[in-house]
Amino acid sequence: MQNTYSLVFQPTPEIVAEISVLKERLATKIGWYNSKNSLAHITIGEFVASDEQLAIITKQVTRIADSVSAVPVILEHYGSYPNGAFFIAPNAISKQALVPIMKRFHKEIRFSITHKSVDPHVSIARKLTADKLIIANELFTSVAMHFLCEAVILRRFDVDAKQFEVIASFNFNGNTKMEVIQTSLF
Repeated sequence: MQNTYSLVFQPTPEIVAEISVLKERLATKIGWYNSKNSLAHITIGEFVASDEQLAIITKQVTRIADSVSAVPVILEHYGSYPNGAFFIAPNAISKQALVPIMKRFHKEIRFSITHKSVDPHVSIARKLTADKLIIANELFTSVAMHFLCEAVILRRFDVDAKQFEVIASFNFNGNTKMEVIQTSLF
């Protein structure tokens, strides 16, 4: 059976809770909206896989994560996209650190990733109308959150709950020894 999965960076439980409060504040002003119940995360990519394919992908993710070092992330401003997404974005230094890690997962996972993200952000809402985006921008003007990104999270989409659920976490160990060995063989 095929399932939809996503790879994400997830902030600390405290920041996840804080962002959930922000989402509730927005809901009191505009009503229900897309991503209202989604736990805070930064998407790396999404893919569809069978159980057998997932086992292979999990090994690849484990190997990549083992060689990545933890990255401090500072979430410092709100933004939006033309498609109606309203989000919290990291500062330039955090973005500069996260993007290469995201691209590395895209490149080294030898499986088709259907949705790739290279613009790190934490979505507050998606598919907002122009009027609702104005309300969101008026409601939220400043933000200052920080966390140590020290793992990548694998989530599976639950079709009944219509939400992704965490199924595995892969710690960043900063182990560059294996990476050096692999590159020296080629």
